[in-house]
Amino acid sequence: MGQHSIYVWIGFNLFVLAMLALDLGVFHRKSHRVGFREAMIWTGVWIILSLCFNLIIYLREGTEPALAFLTGYVIEKSLSVDNIFVILMIFTYFRVPAEYQHKVLFWGILGALFMRGVFIVAGVALIQKYHWIVFVFGGFLILSGLKMAMPKEEEVSLDKNFVLRLTKKIIPTTSEYEGAHFFVKKNGKRMATPLLAALVMVEFTDLIFAVDSIPAILAITPDAFLVYTSNVFAILGLRSLYFAVSGLMDIFHFLQYGLAAILTFVGVKMLLTDIYPIPTGLALGVILGILTLSIVASKIWPAHAAKENTPN
Repeated sequence: MGQHSIYVWIGFNLFVLAMLALDLGVFHRKSHRVGFREAMIWTGVWIILSLCFNLIIYLREGTEPALAFLTGYVIEKSLSVDNIFVILMIFTYFRVPAEYQHKVLFWGILGALFMRGVFIVAGVALIQKYHWIVFVFGGFLILSGLKMAMPKEEEVSLDKNFVLRLTKKIIPTTSEYEGAHFFVKKNGKRMATPLLAALVMVEFTDLIFAVDSIPAILAITPDAFLVYTSNVFAILGLRSLYFAVSGLMDIFHFLQYGLAAILTFVGVKMLLTDIYPIPTGLALGVILGILTLSIVASKIWPAHAAKENTPN
C-alpha cells in the first residue's frame, strides 16, 4: 500500500462510499433526465472536491506529491472525455432512455472503482519488482497514442462484440426495457433487460480504457495511493461530465489528437525514466499545453469546416 497507512486508505474509501450513497440515495433517488445545468453543477462539485483533496496532500506531504496527484487527475480526466464518446455510442445503440442513463453510469463507475484498484495495486507491484516493466508500459503508451491518432470509422457496430454476445448467451435478455430494472421475472423465469447489457458494455469499455490510463499515471508517480485517488476523483466526475458535454462532442473534435499526443508524451517520459527523469511540474505543463492547443484548434477550425476541407 506504499507509504500511506491502511487507515488512510480506509478513510478515503469510506468518504467515496458516503458520497456515492448521498448521490444515489438523496439527489438521484428517482430516475430523471439529467439536464445541462444540473450536470454542470455536479461537475463543478467534483472538481472542487478534487482540488480540496489536492490541497490536503500539499499541506500534509508537500509540493511533489501534490503535483503528482494533480497531473494524474488531469490525465485521467482528459482520457475520460474520450471514454464519453464510447458511452454515448453505447447508450445510442441500446436506446437507453435519458432518465435511466444516470443509474447505468452510477453502477458502471462503482464497478470501475473496484477494477481500477486491482489494476493499480498490480501495476505498482510489478514496477517495484520488475523495473523493466516501466519500458514495456512506456512502449505500450506510445503505440496507444499512435493508434488513437489514426482516423476512426464513423460507425461502430456492437452487434458482433464478443462480450455483448456472451452476456446475452449466458443471461436471457428481454427485448424491451422494464423501467429502471436490470432484471425482471417473466413467466417465472428471471431475465435481464437491455439496461443490464448496456451496463456490461460500459464496464467493459472502462476496462479497456484503464489499460491506457493506469500506466499513464504510473508514469507520473509509483505511489499507489496517489494513482488510486486521482483515478477515483476523475471517475466520480465522469457521470456529470458525460451529461454536460455529451451533446457538445463536435466542439472538441481535435481532442482525439490531443489525447494521442498526451499518451505518446507520457510513454516517452516512461522510456526516459533512467536517462532523464522529466520533472512532474514540467510534465503537467506539457499536458495542459497540449489540451489547450487541441481545444483552441477545435474552436478555430470547427468540425463541419474540417469535414468540408477533407478530400474525398
